[in-house]
Amino acid sequence: MGQVTCEGAWYGKADPFGEQTLAVLSFRYANGKEPHILVVGIDQPNGGLAVDAVVEEVKFLDDLGLSPAEPGVVAGRVLDAFELGDRIMGAQVADTLAAVRPLAIARALAVPGLVRQAPDGTMADFHDLPDVPGAREAFEKLAEFVGERPLWWSPARVSQFLTSWLPREAILSDPVVAAMPEVVRAWSRFNGAHPAVLHQIDVDAPRLPALMADESLAGLGKRIARQHL
Repeated sequence: MGQVTCEGAWYGKADPFGEQTLAVLSFRYANGKEPHILVVGIDQPNGGLAVDAVVEEVKFLDDLGLSPAEPGVVAGRVLDAFELGDRIMGAQVADTLAAVRPLAIARALAVPGLVRQAPDGTMADFHDLPDVPGAREAFEKLAEFVGERPLWWSPARVSQFLTSWLPREAILSDPVVAAMPEVVRAWSRFNGAHPAVLHQIDVDAPRLPALMADESLAGLGKRIARQHL
C-alpha cells in the first residue's frame, strides 16, 4: 500500500457510555498525497478487543468528537486490541473487520514510538474530589473498580459498582461509605455527566449503607481480609 507517515492520533468514546472507544490514526503517503484515517472500534465490556475498523477520508474525523492523543500510544492500543481479539475464541466482531484487519495492523506498526499496554490516564486527570471525609479512599476504590477502562461508565456499570462490587469486595469505614455517592457523582460529571448515569446513582446510592452492612453479600476475599484485621 506504499510508505506512509503518521500525522496525528485521537482517542475517546464511540458512544455516550464509552462501551466502545475509538482509536484513530491519520496518515499520508510519502509523496504527500491521499491523506486518510484509520478508525478502530475497541470494545470495553469484553476487555478491550477490536470489534470493527474502517479507513476513511480525513473529514470523517470531524464528526467523531475525539481528543488528540499520542500516536505511539494510540497505535499500541490498536495492536493490543487486535492481539486480544486473536486470543478470544468466538469473539463477536463486525463482518467487515477481517477485510480491514491486515491494513489496520500494518498502519499501526508504521507509527514510530509504539507504546504497548499503555495505561489510560483518564483517572489521573480527575481533580474534583468532594471536600468530605473519606473521599480520597472512596475514589481509590472507584479507581480499582474501573481499572484500565475508565471511559466505560454506563448506568449498568454504576449499578454494578454500588450494589454488587462494593458490598462483595470492599471493606469501608462509615465515612467512606457516606462519601462514596458524592465521589461517584463527581466522577460521573467529569466522565460525561450523562443524565441516565446520574439518575442511576440517585436510585442505587441510598441502598449502599445497608448493602455494605449485609455480611451475606461479602465475597470470600473480603471475609478472609476481615479475619486479618
